[in-house]
Amino acid sequence: MSLDNPQLPGGPMSGVVAKAVEYMVDAGQRSVLLLDILRQRGDQYREHVAQTAPHVLSYAAELILDGRKLDQPVNYALVRIIPPKDVEIDLKRRPFVVVDPRAGHGPGIGGFKADSEIGVAMKAGHPCYFIGFLPEPMPGQTIERIARAEAIFIEKVIERHPEADGKPCVIGNCQAGWAIMILASLRPELFGPVIVAGAPLAYWAGVHGKYPMRYSGGLLGGSWLTALSSDLGAGKFDGAWLVQNFENQNPSNTLWSKQYNVFSKVDTEADRYLEFERWWGGHVNLNAEEIQFIVDELFIGNNLAGGRVKMSNGAAVDLRNIHSPIVVFCSKGDNITPPQQALHWILDLYADVDEIRAHGQTIVYTVHETVGHLGIFVSGGVAKKEHAEFSSNIDLIDVLPPGLYEATFEARGSDTLNDELAVGQWVMRCEARTLDDIRAMGGNSPEDERRFETAKRVSEMNLAAYQKFVQPWVKSMVTPQMAEMMRNWHPLRLQYEAFSSENPWMKMVENAAEKARDTRKPVAEDNPFLAFQERLSKQIVSSLDQWRDSQEALSEAMFLAIYGSPALQAAVGVDPQSAASQRREMDPKRRELLQARTAELTSRIGSGGMREAGIRALLYVGSARGMVDERSLEALRRLRQADEAARMTLSEFKMLVREQFFMLLLNREVALAAIPKLLLENMDERRKAFAAIQDVLSASAEISGEVAKRLKQVAGLFGLDGHNNTVPFDPKARAS
Repeated sequence: MSLDNPQLPGGPMSGVVAKAVEYMVDAGQRSVLLLDILRQRGDQYREHVAQTAPHVLSYAAELILDGRKLDQPVNYALVRIIPPKDVEIDLKRRPFVVVDPRAGHGPGIGGFKADSEIGVAMKAGHPCYFIGFLPEPMPGQTIERIARAEAIFIEKVIERHPEADGKPCVIGNCQAGWAIMILASLRPELFGPVIVAGAPLAYWAGVHGKYPMRYSGGLLGGSWLTALSSDLGAGKFDGAWLVQNFENQNPSNTLWSKQYNVFSKVDTEADRYLEFERWWGGHVNLNAEEIQFIVDELFIGNNLAGGRVKMSNGAAVDLRNIHSPIVVFCSKGDNITPPQQALHWILDLYADVDEIRAHGQTIVYTVHETVGHLGIFVSGGVAKKEHAEFSSNIDLIDVLPPGLYEATFEARGSDTLNDELAVGQWVMRCEARTLDDIRAMGGNSPEDERRFETAKRVSEMNLAAYQKFVQPWVKSMVTPQMAEMMRNWHPLRLQYEAFSSENPWMKMVENAAEKARDTRKPVAEDNPFLAFQERLSKQIVSSLDQWRDSQEALSEAMFLAIYGSPALQAAVGVDPQSAASQRREMDPKRRELLQARTAELTSRIGSGGMREAGIRALLYVGSARGMVDERSLEALRRLRQADEAARMTLSEFKMLVREQFFMLLLNREVALAAIPKLLLENMDERRKAFAAIQDVLSASAEISGEVAKRLKQVAGLFGLDGHNNTVPFDPKARAS
């Protein structure tokens, strides 16, 4: 090497070496800092599980009822959320009750962040309550006993808010969704609107090539493995196994992306990572009876959607008994509870929308395009949009006429018509839908239904064999000490313990991390080795995703082949040629009540006054649009407020709307022809009522087409010569 060559020290090779050294220093520091974050995660885990009532709520709470002190004790509790100082609560608004899922994790996910289900409900002025649980179940605790306890909790909330304008709105997340739906079918009088978020209600539903979790029960031979796991736990089922199932659905995230994201953003990502891991690692236990009910009746049996779940007193759980509006929130990006599992219970229960209306049910659904399962509960974007709109417009949902609707959201802007009538950043409208809209999302064929029915029968046979021949031996050998040891050695728990400060090697990591922070030298963003790191990470993720896809395809092919065998189907009592639907016919007693109610409403079509005539006319004209907009409801609310003498409670108004809607449904021509008989002779009062109808209709859109045609027809029924007799709508003037 010639010393006369001045280009070598500063040449291309030296530049590459410098960048390599820069990257190695940065990567080494990030590695040490990542290990220290894992140490903090382990210490956080140990502190969290040592608490008597661990949770991840970001709000202060006041204990109202302790389920452990009930006559039939459970490990659940009702707390009141204490609002922050800058949040004003209106005690006359209906309370919100958030019920968290007990699916392996601890409680608090519904109030995990400021922008959460609880947060947005409080911002809308609603008092908020939370139903959570402790890590260990009470002896003898069952799903039915929990339902009774939750009924007591909701009764207490109602008792605490005697002036509230409506029954509590209850939100059930994930597994809590089906639990709340069961309770609402048994005790419908306790509930205002029910919101089920990411809740699996029809477990068999799905489409080929996606959502392989629904095949798991069949491929494992049924629920005998659940019983074995509970027996090895001395009568308790370790919730860590449920969490393990979630993690297995996305191996690239579990094995790589989650940790790599912290490694690549180690200077900024630690707090967010530790916050989430505090909830993700808070595993809880279930009694054997609880998990067996869940797996047999719901996961494998799919009995909830079919109306075959029965309580100990023989009462059948029929979701058609729910009187309150049901709001279903799901996402196409959710591989745990896809839209089919969230919505196909409607297809199992109803033949068409008319049957939904006949039962007096209002069902509203919304389907997010991308958000994942956990994002439904913890995503700030979702909370600020869907949950915020549901919270702000819960009264709109509560007074919707019976039927099936899809909630859609339009960004609110300067060009939004009457934007002062909308709240938040979005305008919500509920658009009428039919069952074909749900069918269009895809679902099972008759062949698929036979396969799942066969898997159910096989599960029942295997469980019976296990309980008779194996279970007594397992129970006799397992002691509580052995069960506790096996829980402590679960792989998910070990990964937290291994990196905690209890490991003496982690003290060295802590010291090294302090030095790394003091001398931190992040690599430049244009460093080629950093770019190579990103490419390598993407390749690892792609490889793991491909492996997952191949395993899922194999699982599906095996399930379809095994349980599609005509020989196996015939052997377990399933007709290989059957195409029977699960849908149950209407209960004879309900049919009698419906017929009596129909006769009563028909006889009252000509009864009432200006109020009945106005609502009937508004429903007739507004139904031409096939949707209800939040601005229309706000306009109607302001009109009601302006007329103190005619003000009604929300429940009274809801009943009035439903009765007039059904009268139009029963005999529209007769119902319209009766309107002139209901009107006052005073023409000024008629003009005022007609103006109110026009005001509400024009609040959300221009009056044109079929709407204008029907409005002109109503003007004739009112004895008016059309729009010249109306008064332009001024929302500010009405509000004042």
